[in-house]
Formats: sequence, structure tokens, C-alpha cells
Amino acid sequence: MNQTITTEYPSMIVLGATGSVGLQALDVAREQGIRVTALSANRSVDEVEALVREFSPVACAMADPASAAELRIRLADTSVRVYAGADGICRMIEETEGEVVLNSIVGRAGLEPTLTALRCRRRLALANKESLVVAGDIVMDTARAVEQEIYPVDSEHSAIYQCLAAGRRADLRRILLTASGGPFFGRTRDELAKITVDEALAHPTWKMGAKITIDSATLMNKGFEVIEAVHLFGVSPAQIEVVVHRESIIHSMVEYNDNSIIAQLGLPDMRTCVRYAVTAPARIAGDVGAIDWRTLGQLTFAAPDTDTFTLLPLAVDCITRGGALPAVLNAANEVAVSAFLDRRLTFIGIADTVAAVVADMPDAAACRTLDEITSADRDARERARRLIEPSSLF
Repeated sequence: MNQTITTEYPSMIVLGATGSVGLQALDVAREQGIRVTALSANRSVDEVEALVREFSPVACAMADPASAAELRIRLADTSVRVYAGADGICRMIEETEGEVVLNSIVGRAGLEPTLTALRCRRRLALANKESLVVAGDIVMDTARAVEQEIYPVDSEHSAIYQCLAAGRRADLRRILLTASGGPFFGRTRDELAKITVDEALAHPTWKMGAKITIDSATLMNKGFEVIEAVHLFGVSPAQIEVVVHRESIIHSMVEYNDNSIIAQLGLPDMRTCVRYAVTAPARIAGDVGAIDWRTLGQLTFAAPDTDTFTLLPLAVDCITRGGALPAVLNAANEVAVSAFLDRRLTFIGIADTVAAVVADMPDAAACRTLDEITSADRDARERARRLIEPSSLF
């Protein structure tokens, strides 16, 4: 199905609808009167039922088959189609009209829906960075083959996308990728050893889901964003510099070969990024506030502490070496973060576990096909589990 944007308010399929970005995308749909034709979630039956009754989509999907079965019973008084499982989410995309697919599924599970949306020639608003971390070459090759552009929802990549409109790609020197620094900016490794789950979930500027909030605290999220930028914008890892910017007002910058730097600024609110990804190049007014320059005070910048937050340089190393190593990095991290949230692993144990798995799988750099990447992903998860379970501290 080949659909293009024909109005300022396209119809939309929202994947990961009960997560932080998904809920904000639905806020934008309410605000702008965008029709939501389908939505998906993992196993939040109560929330999905409420959203279906509010938005009246023609279809919905639950990644958990048992949750899908329960949802079918609850929605028996409606005509809504209910799909089940990971394959069901992809079939929902294929069989449901919707000009935009906003993919905010968390983790590796978002890859197949990303590929499906592209193959169906839908406008892809991508908030699932793991699609590009795990299989960036495959995703970008697919986009090029079907002549579809990917519209990033991450605030940093949305900013870069907008800044690149100011010049020729050939004149780009480097990307300045901003980072909040997370809740533990300035802490030492010894101090990080005592971090609790509640402390790690207290991000200073952004309201996000648990997984991405922990990734922000370890700077793994920034490492993922480096990998994402390499693929989205066709640059080398060496052309990307991470800059800690605590205020989260400058969302990222690009530097051209004449030393001019173009920045995108705004209050930290993901609804702005969602709105732009859905309607670009049009800019649609919303209810996100404007910067008050009289009271802002200052904008500060610092280098990231890569000696303490080791996952950032590890991510750069993985994308530099290539192959399935970024997928291995992501897989081990997903397992480690889950163990930390379950209080089975210390905060610094996340980085230690991920580093050990990556070090143990150097041959993954030679993997290129989706089957090879999937196998490496599976192997990395198993290795991470074996490392974590014997050393559970809680």
C-alpha cells in the first residue's frame, strides 16, 4: 500500500501506545484531531481497552497472546479487529490503512514493525531507536529500496534532521549530539555502586519509560543515539561528538565546513518531536510552551565522563567495528537493565555485564544478514543471563 501525506493531519497507527512516547503521540492526536486507525501494546489490557473506546480504531494488537485473547472478549461489543503476538502487530500494519506508522515499541521487538512499515510504504515516525541499533544497515537499505524517508522522533535526531535542512549534506563537518548527562552527572564509579532503582528512575529533565530512563542514567541511551545517527544521517562515528547539556534546551547541533553551527532549541517535550515527525515539513502549532529567554539564565556544556560511564564509548566502539556488535550490545543491555529493575543486579553491574558479553563475542562483527544478527542477539541474551543469575545480589 503506497500512501503519502496529503493533508496536515494524516491518519496514524501508534505502536507502543501505552508507553511514554505512545501516550504523548495520542496526546498529539487528541490535540490535532488526527484519526488513530490502529494501536498496539504489550499486555496493558485495561489501558488498551480504554484507548480503543476513546479513539475507535479499526484494529489493535497485543504482543502478549494471552492479553490479546482477553482483549477480544472485552471488545466483543465492537467491530475492532484484535491481533496477537509479534507477527500480529506486523499483520495489523499490513492490513490497516494509516498514512503514518509511529513506532514507539521498546527494544529489539520494534525491528520487524519498522521493516513492515517501510515495506508497506507508510510514513515511518521512528521512536524505536533499537531498530537502527540492531539492524541499521538493513533498515536503511530497505528504506532506500522502497524510496521511503524515516522521520526520527528522538528529540536529538529530530533536531539534527531539522538542522540539516540549513545546508548541503556534502558541507556537513560533524554532528554535536547533546546529552542531559542523566541523574548521576558528576558521580564517581564508587558512588554509582550504591545507586538504587528509584534514584536511577529520577531523570532531571525528561519524563520517559523505565527502560529508557535507566539507559539515560548509564549513558547507554546516548551510545544508542550515536549508532542511530550514524545510520540515519550517513556519517561516520568520528563525525559525532557527544556534548553534555544539562538544561536540555538545545536538542542537538550540526557544524558545517565553514565553522557555522546550526542548533535546534525548545522546551523538553516529546510532543513537539512527535508532531514534527508526523507532519514535516509542515510545522503545526501545539500547546507546548515557548522558551522564556528572560528567565532561562544560562546554557551549559561539558564533556561526558567516559571513564565512569563506560557504555557510551563501548557503543561507539561497537558501531565502529560494525556487523552485529551493536545488536549484541543492545541485547545484553536489555537483559541487564531488566535485572537491575528487578533488583537482581547493581547499577554498575549493567555496564559490567554488557562489556563482558561484547568482549566475549568479537566474531559478531562479521555478521551481516538478519538471520545472523538475530542469532547473535539471541546468543548475547543467553550469555548475559548466565552472567547475571549466579551473581544476583538482592
